[in-house]
Amino acid sequence: MNGVLAQQWLGLAVAVMLALVPGPVRGQEADSVHAVALPRPVETVLELQVELHRRGFSCGSIDGLAGAQTAAALRTLQRTLGLPESGVLDAATREQVLLNEPALTEHVFSAGELSGLRPVPVTWLEKSQVPDLAYASALELAAERYRASPRFLQRLNPGVDWANVEPGQTIKVPAVGQIVVRGRAALISIRLEARELEVTDAEGRIIAHFPVSIARYVEKRPLGELRVTVAIPEPNYTFDPAVFPESAEGRELGRKLILPPGPNNPVGRVWIGLDRPGYGIHGTPDPEKVGRTESHGCFRLANWDALTLLKLAWVGLTVEVSP
Repeated sequence: MNGVLAQQWLGLAVAVMLALVPGPVRGQEADSVHAVALPRPVETVLELQVELHRRGFSCGSIDGLAGAQTAAALRTLQRTLGLPESGVLDAATREQVLLNEPALTEHVFSAGELSGLRPVPVTWLEKSQVPDLAYASALELAAERYRASPRFLQRLNPGVDWANVEPGQTIKVPAVGQIVVRGRAALISIRLEARELEVTDAEGRIIAHFPVSIARYVEKRPLGELRVTVAIPEPNYTFDPAVFPESAEGRELGRKLILPPGPNNPVGRVWIGLDRPGYGIHGTPDPEKVGRTESHGCFRLANWDALTLLKLAWVGLTVEVSP
């Protein structure tokens, strides 16, 4: 057998072996076979969720599972692509939604980020007395940084002892970095019943989509046209007992408290104030609850979505709230 033929047979043998070896999570770009085949149409829910986030169409926490928020984000993307809004990853959608980079990557924990972890105080008073409201655990830090469900990260990294993560520990995570939305925001639309927030440009094109939580009580849900008055990264938070009449601690304190910034601040990492006193669009320390539970009156986004919206918001921007 000559050298050229031998190399061809060797290449074929390696390709066959790679094809037969299953990745740790099938269809999640965990193996090199998929990596060399890019770009290609998305194949799995995980790949779809990652690609939706990359395009500014948030489906909530990435978990690899089909759900209502993923379907809603997909319907919005289909609308922008001129496709039927089925919310289903059909053949026509796959043709236009390509995976250009692997859906998974790795994160290596540093000594600096691990040293900044601290338990979140329980009481309002205790929260006001710490220097910041930082991440409580390595799992929380990684889940928020990579827009992932904590349970999904645990399934994806079965050998990790999350209670004892050391510097240098490497984990697999969704490959979603900073989102750069193309276009200038001309309007923020919030649909209360759908619990969706969309941003459109001056031509009416949708440039971003996020699930959102709304007020628990109907009378606290503002309708109509509002305006952005301020957009603040890493805000502090004023605890006002009058806003939390159900809080026994608040009734006992009888005074306001200033809570420091941080991802576990009650308004998360972003405050976008509106021209109605006490109302705003903000982040939350509980991203898993966004769109599923209700707030005291404001519009809540996952911290990662609030940070994306912060880049688009400007003072005077119109916010339309519809039923």
